[in-house]
Amino acid sequence: MRRGGLVVAVASGLGFAWIASLLALVGTHTWMFDASGHPQRNDFLSFQAAGSLALHGSPLLAYSSTALHAEAVSRVGHEFREIFPWPYPPLFFFVAVPLACLPFAGAFVLWVGTTVALYGVIVAATARRYAAFLLSWAAPWAILGTMNGQNGFFTASIIGTVLLSLERRPALAGIVLGLLSYKPQFGFLFPFALAFGGYWRAFCWACLGTIFWTALSCIVFGFDSLVAFTHGLLLSTENLHGMAGIGWDKIQSIYGFARWCGVPEGEASVLQLCGALVCIVAVAGLWRGRYLFPLKAAGLVALVPFVTPYAFIYDFPLLSVALAWIYRHEAFDGTEILLISIAALSIGFFVVHAYAAAPVACLAVAAIVMRRCLRISLHSGMKHPGDLQAGKSSGSAPAVMAGKPA
Repeated sequence: MRRGGLVVAVASGLGFAWIASLLALVGTHTWMFDASGHPQRNDFLSFQAAGSLALHGSPLLAYSSTALHAEAVSRVGHEFREIFPWPYPPLFFFVAVPLACLPFAGAFVLWVGTTVALYGVIVAATARRYAAFLLSWAAPWAILGTMNGQNGFFTASIIGTVLLSLERRPALAGIVLGLLSYKPQFGFLFPFALAFGGYWRAFCWACLGTIFWTALSCIVFGFDSLVAFTHGLLLSTENLHGMAGIGWDKIQSIYGFARWCGVPEGEASVLQLCGALVCIVAVAGLWRGRYLFPLKAAGLVALVPFVTPYAFIYDFPLLSVALAWIYRHEAFDGTEILLISIAALSIGFFVVHAYAAAPVACLAVAAIVMRRCLRISLHSGMKHPGDLQAGKSSGSAPAVMAGKPA
């Protein structure tokens, strides 16, 4: 069997095993529903509860932990202690309201199924390989992303669409990038990438897109909802420093890892800031440099999670987007497959013992990009610049090109 066929077979096996595992979890009442038939308490409850409040004309109450919890209790059918917040701007009500119109199971399956499928299509389109559709589902960060119905696949889909559209359709890329304002911490590096890469049309459209989506959501759900979100965002930032109650090992960031290791709050914040500055410099240098666009895209996506102190394990399906761009640049070699295995195993081990797995995985993926960039730099240093031609990547050292938009 050829390597491609073997990869598809393994991916298919993992995909079917994943589906079987989910069905088994439903059968044992550990996923979606408990033994009494009530919905399991997870983050998806906040989506439905907030959407229900907005649907009945009270979007402001979604930013009240008391009102949101009461609505979540009414949807579950019994009292519980966990608090599932709604830390999203009014824009995300456009997703939450339709989900609130359906029963829990239907809404959960619709949301997860749609976003997983969209994510798989975008990864396959990026890698230009049908097998990538199955591989994207089999990745451990994808499997974990389905458990609580969160929005990691949605975030990855937005980022993937932006990068796929950026060179040929900058207006579309900018407008779609504006949607990332629903989770703004994952869009922080994009302005630096667009500016240093010279993608000014997309930059301007992204600004207009952000304004448009924000204004539209405020018109529909009220400008007071934006004020409530801003106030809630400040509270969320303050509460981040007291998240030891849910476990610092669950916060997948430099800050969370430092606090898990016992580093005091001030020093941990400094480490997070230093990490963010390093990412900005790295992205600026990468996008300003003469590298092929797939490497720029992969490097950006791999570094996006390092900027925010607030990230969870379900936020990392975007690693598949980064790997798809790397593959589009050139097929993986043995060393890179080893690094990908380290990334996958680090996330997989999170199931056994929670720790800062995602930063380890992101570093492994970023190392692939850095390795290729170093190889390109050495290659360009050995040849006259006029001898280097931009073209399709092959098994040899990849070519260098400006990577500027037309």
